[in-house]
Amino acid sequence: MIDGPTETTDLDRTEANKSLVNSFVNQILVEGKLDNLPTFIGVEKADYVQHNPAIGDGLSGLGTAIREMEGRGITMKYSKIHRVLGEGNFVLTVSEGTFANQPTAFYDLFRVASGKIVEHWDTIETIPPRTAWKNENGKF
Repeated sequence: MIDGPTETTDLDRTEANKSLVNSFVNQILVEGKLDNLPTFIGVEKADYVQHNPAIGDGLSGLGTAIREMEGRGITMKYSKIHRVLGEGNFVLTVSEGTFANQPTAFYDLFRVASGKIVEHWDTIETIPPRTAWKNENGKF
C-alpha cells in the first residue's frame, strides 16, 4: 500500500479535485449511488489503481469487492465527512461510519488526473467506545 506516484502536480486544480473527491465520497460512499461510479472513475482496469489489497484495480475490482462484502453480510457505510484536504492532484478525506457494524474512522487518499479518480489508498480503524479512549481528542 505504499507504492505509487508521490509527486504533487496540478496545483491550480486543487479546489476542483477536492470538489470531485467530496462528491465521490458523498454520492458513492455515503449515499450508495453506485450507478454514479463511472462519473468519477474510468471504466478500464488501467484507469484506477487500488492500493487496498482486498480490492482489485479498476472499476470492476471496486464493484466486485463491494458485492463480495455484501454477499458475506459485511457492510461498509460512510455517514459523515469530517474533512477534505488537498493539494493539487492529491486529496484526503477523513470520514466516519461503520464497517462490519463497528464505529469506524475512514482515511482515504485519492490521486486525481484529468478530472477522474485514478488511484486510492486507505486506512480504516475501529473507533473504540468513549470509555476506552486514552484522551478526549477522538478521531476527528
